[in-house]
Amino acid sequence: MKEFIHFCKQGNSISAEDKQLFRLLTQCSYEAQKITMTLNTSFHSQEEIVEIFSELTGSHIDPSFICFPPFYTDFGKNIAIGKNVFFNTGCSFQDRGGIRIGNGSLRLQLAKMFGLGQVLPYSLV
Repeated sequence: MKEFIHFCKQGNSISAEDKQLFRLLTQCSYEAQKITMTLNTSFHSQEEIVEIFSELTGSHIDPSFICFPPFYTDFGKNIAIGKNVFFNTGCSFQDRGGIRIGNGSLRLQLAKMFGLGQVLPYSLV
């Protein structure tokens, strides 16, 4: 799975015709949905939210991180969050290609961020 996550972070496109890669993409998306549903459907302390984000991203999240749910993402594993970061309610990330939030950053209510990787020419969309 780590190889696949790295593959995505490099901006490689994934065709639905490539059954193996598409299966891995779908698996990551469903896992992100499951974790964000846990985050968004009941109250959690700041410490619990940090734990949930650590599970979502697959990496250590600094205890200074604060998020006011709901939060949405379609992938989760390519989000990097620095120290003293705040996400206000309703943030939505598409992070398959990677999103890095630096130290001391604030994300406003309903902020949307896209890190989809390779951009396809308009004629292919």
